[in-house]
Amino acid sequence: SEFTGVPLSVLLEDCGIDRKAARYVLAEGADGSSMTRTIALDRALDDVIVAYGMNGEMLRPENGYPLRLVVPGIQGVSWVKWLRRIEVGDMKWAAKDESIHYVDLMPGGLHRQYTGIQEAKSVITTPSGGQTLLDMGFYNISGLAWSGRGKIKRVDVSVDGGRNWRTARLETPILSKAFTRFNIDWVWNGGPAILQSRAQDETGYVQPKINQLRAVRGTRSIYHQNAIQSWRVAESGEVSNVQIY
Repeated sequence: SEFTGVPLSVLLEDCGIDRKAARYVLAEGADGSSMTRTIALDRALDDVIVAYGMNGEMLRPENGYPLRLVVPGIQGVSWVKWLRRIEVGDMKWAAKDESIHYVDLMPGGLHRQYTGIQEAKSVITTPSGGQTLLDMGFYNISGLAWSGRGKIKRVDVSVDGGRNWRTARLETPILSKAFTRFNIDWVWNGGPAILQSRAQDETGYVQPKINQLRAVRGTRSIYHQNAIQSWRVAESGEVSNVQIY
């Protein structure tokens, strides 16, 4: 999507923000749940915009009319729709939707909070779950990769469950905090296969395996899932989801 709006930094400066005292920005929506999110000031002053347009037209009601936040690199729940209030403060607000939901429960019982940055992730979209390979032979494996910390630098693809990897082609333009398409050629021999993709961003961060992610975030986290996605190709050609640790 393409959004049109005003940089949040411009609005904050016009309101006379005290950069020495301020540390966080609160955005509140006018929906029934009054969705509220805390955004670090340095992020708010970077590339966040208050959008009034989307894809060449005014925002539609379902997309947040009349105003919504656009926060590149951050999970979508922080892109507050139907924006009605912005407040600046020196502490995190710990609103319901960011202190209870969208957190990672660690093994010791503590929560990882305010972890909204989207770490590098990729997923193969063709072939993928629910699809069927009709015959052995040539296929073009393709998919999407992205990172909330910048540009995608590289995507590797495996057809044997991670034992061997080949570097895929990245389609231009490669933009920061945006989808990057990748593809690679593959000749299917008709036997079982497990397809995986692994992204690396410009910071050097590499998309982890499931067990690597769990070592950091525990086993009870249901949010912020960026582990390697695996697709099993059966001899019948049917493609299904499978977890490879």
